[in-house]
Amino acid sequence: MTPAGPVPSDPPSDIDFGATGAQGPPSRAAGAVSECDPASAEARKILDEHLEFCRSESPPEDVHALDVDGLLGPAVTFFGYRVEGELLAVGALKVLGPDHGEVKSMHTARAARRCGAASAVLAHIVSVARRRGLRRLSLETGSTGSFLPARAMYLQAGFVPCGPFAGYTESPNSTFMTLQLEEPGPG
Repeated sequence: MTPAGPVPSDPPSDIDFGATGAQGPPSRAAGAVSECDPASAEARKILDEHLEFCRSESPPEDVHALDVDGLLGPAVTFFGYRVEGELLAVGALKVLGPDHGEVKSMHTARAARRCGAASAVLAHIVSVARRRGLRRLSLETGSTGSFLPARAMYLQAGFVPCGPFAGYTESPNSTFMTLQLEEPGPG
């Protein structure tokens, strides 16, 4: 029920999903998050990197990342973060029920890590979930050290550890987190 491995008490403001030996964050250009086609060539490139990363870090039975077909489902909305037209990060909102959603397929292109792209996608997903009237947003991520930056970002965004949800089962390779969403304010 609690995340495996260490979770920093003061997580970084920018997230580096598994990068090693980074030379420092890229410059911060203004970007925007919008709905995106997961079947596009540019999205597939990032999603392939995401699936490869997940498969290298977790046994097959604990890889819960959605492939493109899964991201095209009617309950899923896929988002991309772009700077000057270039897709740099992706993530999805999967509606699980009338008041519960799940964050899926969060990944940032290797060259764009540590510039706030993942945080921007996550903030957008949380905002969309609130606007759609969802009361809870949950996620499953890996529990190994390679997923530590992701867990830190989720903690910084207000997610807290929880138990398995939506058919997941307890596993030493998974960390489950949830965020209670307050109702959107007027306007």
